[in-house]
Amino acid sequence: MGNLPAIFEDFEIRRVYDEEKETWFFSVVDIVGVLIQQKDFQAARNYWKVLKNRLKKEGSQTVTNCNRLKMQAEDGKMRITDVADPETLLRLIQSVPSPKAEPIKLWLAKVGYERMQELADPERSLNRARENWQKHGRSEKWIQQRMMSQETRNKLTDYWKDNDITQKEEYAILTNIIHKEWSGLDVKTHKIKKGLKSQNLRDHMSEAELIFTALAELSTRQIAQAEKAKGLKQNSKAGKKGGKIAGKARKELEKKTGKSVITGENFLPQKK
Repeated sequence: MGNLPAIFEDFEIRRVYDEEKETWFFSVVDIVGVLIQQKDFQAARNYWKVLKNRLKKEGSQTVTNCNRLKMQAEDGKMRITDVADPETLLRLIQSVPSPKAEPIKLWLAKVGYERMQELADPERSLNRARENWQKHGRSEKWIQQRMMSQETRNKLTDYWKDNDITQKEEYAILTNIIHKEWSGLDVKTHKIKKGLKSQNLRDHMSEAELIFTALAELSTRQIAQAEKAKGLKQNSKAGKKGGKIAGKARKELEKKTGKSVITGENFLPQKK
């Protein structure tokens, strides 16, 4: 994890990036401070305390989905504080009557949270992603492959969601199993090979890498459906089988071409 504060208007928002989960976690108190336009940390904390208790009584999942991590406090010391990922924040923001609700949603989206954009407006997110890829010089062929790969991914995660995969950690575990089976590398190692940090790995894959990722995830979903896989254990087995199918195809192609499908190439800006 790495710490990197962000600025919204003239408010500083503490955040921590989780490399394994590939997502940012924001200080809930800091976000609340923006929503109620209160720079006094104690006032924002008190507001969150009251809101948190109310949401708990209402049985809201928002509070349950908040985590607790150490962040640097005003006195410079690292203290435990409530944090939330973008999806949880979207729901939290809806619980606070504030003229800053929409602006901060847009701000969060601008900093690159695709999943939040999808929740807020799926079509808009898709169009924005296409425009962004075009601006960065991606070919139309690559863009089509990227979108097809994303659709395949969404169908798989929908299956998981409907079959007892509920924790974000479980999604990450299953994704890693499939990825390692087809590519021979776990997600983190593949990102390191490409020189990536917080970037989305799929946005830096070659056409072949996208195709084999899609094949692995398509195979996994169809095997899981055929076996009626439920829960982490059964879906892990389906993931290994699905990933292995794509892994065999990758090795066969590499044998015929003499070239590795896995590449360190990326779309990062060239260093001057």
